[in-house]
Amino acid sequence: MDHFDLVVIGSGPAGEKAAAQAAYFGKKVALVERGTHLGGACINTGTVPSKTLRESALYFSGLRQRGLHGIDYSLREGLTVGDFMHHKDEVVAAERAKIARNLELHHVELIRGTASFDDARTVAVRGADGASRKLAAQVILIATGSKPHRPPDIPFDDKFIFDSDSILAMDRIPKSMVVVGGGVIGCEYASIFTALGVQVALVDGRDRMLPFLDAEISKCLLDRLTGLGLEFLPQERLKKLERTPSGVRITLESGKTLERETAIFAAGRRGAVEELGLDKAGLALNKRGYIEVNASYQSAVPNIYAAGDVIGFPALASTSMEQGRVAVCHAFNFPYKRRLASMLPMGIYTIPEISAAGESEESCREKGIDFVAGRARYANNARGQIVGDLSGLLKLIFRRDNKQLLGVHIIGESATELIHLGAAVLEAGDAIDTFIELVFNYPTLSEMYKYAAYDGLGNLAGHKLREG
Repeated sequence: MDHFDLVVIGSGPAGEKAAAQAAYFGKKVALVERGTHLGGACINTGTVPSKTLRESALYFSGLRQRGLHGIDYSLREGLTVGDFMHHKDEVVAAERAKIARNLELHHVELIRGTASFDDARTVAVRGADGASRKLAAQVILIATGSKPHRPPDIPFDDKFIFDSDSILAMDRIPKSMVVVGGGVIGCEYASIFTALGVQVALVDGRDRMLPFLDAEISKCLLDRLTGLGLEFLPQERLKKLERTPSGVRITLESGKTLERETAIFAAGRRGAVEELGLDKAGLALNKRGYIEVNASYQSAVPNIYAAGDVIGFPALASTSMEQGRVAVCHAFNFPYKRRLASMLPMGIYTIPEISAAGESEESCREKGIDFVAGRARYANNARGQIVGDLSGLLKLIFRRDNKQLLGVHIIGESATELIHLGAAVLEAGDAIDTFIELVFNYPTLSEMYKYAAYDGLGNLAGHKLREG
């Protein structure tokens, strides 16, 4: 039996960063990965591939150029799947290599195979050749991620009917598609294929697109996507999805039917834990199918921790990395990272992209917070004009009594980059006056923070201040 201070199961964002963190402080670490490639869903089937495809869709469709000086790009003729996937493949390969280098530099032992618990302190790893290896550890971190939910009544064939992972292996760009499930993943893929000129119908059981967003931002997204040709079908539930000679047929509970060439079923993910043998370690999943942990990512078994998608919400690569670091710092009492920031930025890579942190108008009303909102529009910003985004919006939510910033919501070009300044002010608990006192480069999109603050102060005083 091999002995380690830490055994990490899974090489996604949580697992990789946790392993490197512990090794940095001198611990003997093993990382077990059963997949062919390092990086988990983040690098291979989720975050990085889908976001890279988004950039490819923007490039091939010319959407970014359409607002520039009368230029009207149309989709490149003869676009192939190879063309579309080329950049994604290059980025994924580079990220896999980067993870391998990071583990090697930190002297983390990489063990290939499928891990399962013998008991709470012992992991058995079965290699591809059938050989088994026993690993004893003071601490074990479960970071096995998640996988798409595939109901048995959906006839997945990964040629006409895909899940959010298998769509990356498509052999053609279809002319039409239905996306079942209007969560983040469904909306992202719906917008990517809409940008490519695919006739996309998005089916979701809720009454509006991404209802956890500030309602104004959600409405902006819907307007932009429907303007590009997306058909959004709210408050509709799937009754039947079947193959036809020409593609797929969707029957909804309302009785409406849709005939499309392809379908993506993107209605949820679940923790990838089937082969772990959690019961042997004294663990069980909660009613949502995830491992329950405390604020330090410690499970009900004190020496076993879990981080990333396997513990459920928020299931973001950014938070997963920090969860892994916090877990090992707590487990070994490292005087380093002991908690996540209270304000976690959310990035949604639809077209246009969205990012948010903190309270929305709706959450303020629910909590009885007296708030004021300030807005700045890309169309009134010089850089917004330069990049051709004339419909973006940056919105600030702040307290009426002391002007403390409560929330930041952005839709438009570089939203996921712009959010971090707002998140820093939120984390510090500062007032919107911070943005007015700062000097911003000109012309930049970041300058919108200042004018959203001015707009908010005008609303607070009961009169409108013009942007600029």
